[in-house]
Amino acid sequence: MLVVDDHDLVRLGLRTLVQSHAAASGRAVQVFEARTLQEALALYGDQQAAIGLVLLDLHLPDAHGLSGLSTFIAHFPAASVVVLSGVSDPALMREAMARGASAYLAKSGDLQQVVSYIRSQGLLNPSAGLSGGASEPQAPPADDTEPVGLRVVRTALGESLQLTARQAQVLDWILAGQSNRQIADQAHLSEGTVKNHVSTLLLLFGVRSRAQLISQLR
Repeated sequence: MLVVDDHDLVRLGLRTLVQSHAAASGRAVQVFEARTLQEALALYGDQQAAIGLVLLDLHLPDAHGLSGLSTFIAHFPAASVVVLSGVSDPALMREAMARGASAYLAKSGDLQQVVSYIRSQGLLNPSAGLSGGASEPQAPPADDTEPVGLRVVRTALGESLQLTARQAQVLDWILAGQSNRQIADQAHLSEGTVKNHVSTLLLLFGVRSRAQLISQLR
């Protein structure tokens, strides 16, 4: 899968969500990333055999609106491209589909909806085995002292999510009511790194705040 978005947190969130859901199903999915349309075209050209789905944001530094979609489809007519948009616009959705998009998904909701679509396409199907070109799930590096190990946590909806040891550690501290600064001091991390972990956890569990996260797990 290829995620094309110039926002680091969106790419991080989608990669982490997809790989966590895949790992919980006994599957590995390789997720490629690009910040611009030109990066995406070059990457897809090199790795298209390993990329079954492209998630393409409509607003990139070198493409705006549906022009990026049209350019990508022109280069790779057989590609399965899903448009990611910050707005829910029926007219824009119809136009995107007319230009060759496989689906139109709004980013204004939570990213779990995107994962649900990916699952509906069979990319997270445990019975399918490993996809072509897949690799072991990769957690985003936090620092040089990242603890090893994984923990499976069940959400309020009954889904299993696989967390890295560091994510699980930060989650435990959140549930204990600790602030980002307190977590940073205990884990010997920068406060910015802790904020990134917290943001990833919120995305993983499909919630918008620490309070919602705590409520879901208690």
